Amino acid sequence: MRFPALVALLLGAIVACAFAPLDAWWAALPALALWLALVHAAPTIRQALWRGWAFGVGHFTINDNWIQHAFTFQDQMPPVLGYAAPLALALYLAVYPAIAAGLAWRVRRPQLDAAWVLFAAAAWILSEWLRSWVFTGYAWDPLGVAWLGLPFGHIARLGRDIGTYALSGLFVLTAGALLLAVRGRWPLPVAIGALLAVQLLRGGADTPPAGPQAPRVVTVQPNVAQDQRGDSDQAMMLARLVRLSGRASAAPRLVLWPEGVIRDFIEDDYPLWVYGNTSPWATRARMASVLGPRDLLMTGGTALQFEPDGDVATATNSVFLLDDRARIRQRYDKAHLVPYGEYLPMPWLLRPLGLSRLVPGEMDFLPGPGPRTLDLPGVGPVGVQVCYEIIFSGHVTDRARRPRMIFNPSNEAWFGTWGPPQFLRQAQMRAIEEGLPIVRATPNSNTSVISADGEVLGNVPHHRAGAIDLPLPPARPPTPFARMGNAMAAIVAALLCAAAIAMRRRRG
Repeated sequence: MRFPALVALLLGAIVACAFAPLDAWWAALPALALWLALVHAAPTIRQALWRGWAFGVGHFTINDNWIQHAFTFQDQMPPVLGYAAPLALALYLAVYPAIAAGLAWRVRRPQLDAAWVLFAAAAWILSEWLRSWVFTGYAWDPLGVAWLGLPFGHIARLGRDIGTYALSGLFVLTAGALLLAVRGRWPLPVAIGALLAVQLLRGGADTPPAGPQAPRVVTVQPNVAQDQRGDSDQAMMLARLVRLSGRASAAPRLVLWPEGVIRDFIEDDYPLWVYGNTSPWATRARMASVLGPRDLLMTGGTALQFEPDGDVATATNSVFLLDDRARIRQRYDKAHLVPYGEYLPMPWLLRPLGLSRLVPGEMDFLPGPGPRTLDLPGVGPVGVQVCYEIIFSGHVTDRARRPRMIFNPSNEAWFGTWGPPQFLRQAQMRAIEEGLPIVRATPNSNTSVISADGEVLGNVPHHRAGAIDLPLPPARPPTPFARMGNAMAAIVAALLCAAAIAMRRRRG
């Protein structure tokens, strides 16, 4: 084949279309199969690595195209740089498909066999796991999430047993099975087909409905665009949030507001100059006006820390819990921060080059301690994952204190049209893995209530204002993945390798 690297680049772009909003899994599976054939046919490991890297460049450039939109909302760098940003990121992320390709090539035999497909799937699992934590990790859209794009999402519910990265291995296995079937080698395709058929026959969501005593969750989407979030619009935003939140009912309510909308500082005891013309108590009183005596409010906001001389030292991206008396009861600080969004990596190098964060402000945020469960009176234990944190499989709950739900406030107003639906799918996967309902609140895109089986029970569409008021869906018992975490991915990868070795030994 002439120009195999160019072909790999195009195949990677096609596989990226497996994710939302296109959900073109039917094109992605044969494209991935062709890429596997290209890797196997590489004459040298250098060529295999090159074909893996080219695949990754095409894949991640298309998949992360929404990053371009973020450059529209900052004034320190020209927005035109946004068009280069997905490609620049892809040049790095492509290293991980190259690793998978190189590992798979090392164990190939002249004839492409089922054992090699098993090795390739295991190598892909390893590469995605590495991508999730190296250099703080970028776990966006592992291949396993693409299963949610099928007409029935039943296959994705294997994630409760094996997790997303192992599901990615299954996606690679399925593509490899297609390749083997075309070549007339049927045992592995039949086995994979049987596995998928059994999972489809298991059916869809089976979580029981909420009980009559379940608290209600009210999650609000004010439809505030990124460029409407300046200080001058704060009163309008607060009024809209209050109007959409409704009023107290017979059942206790947990009212949920998004990240990135409340810009006023609401904690007491800051220096007066921080507040300007606002009063933290007055702001909280206005927020608490939507609450009855049994209700609670959780909202995104910013907390400050100060130097001894009174200057601001740093800030945290936080979630505050308020009661009906306008008191802050608890606070969660986001732990997994967004590079170039909430902090600038290597500022000593990048700031002199004129680079800056993509969100307003010069101060880098301070990370919190990690997943934490808050005890909410009348609701129970609730976990919090702010925005980007929800994409990290196996790292979204406090294992020592399992919550009954996860609140995921997010600001996707700067993610364009591709980012928000991809974000929603990844939250669905976390719900499936952990067996927990997830409730999301965003400024203007896909505010939703997700059951413990990953089913979207209520959704406010992109660019609409609205609220969802539902009984809190029940949690499932802890899933195998909830108990084991990403050790399940390692176990699946090891089993694939063991099966491949056994096949080859049997055949000599």
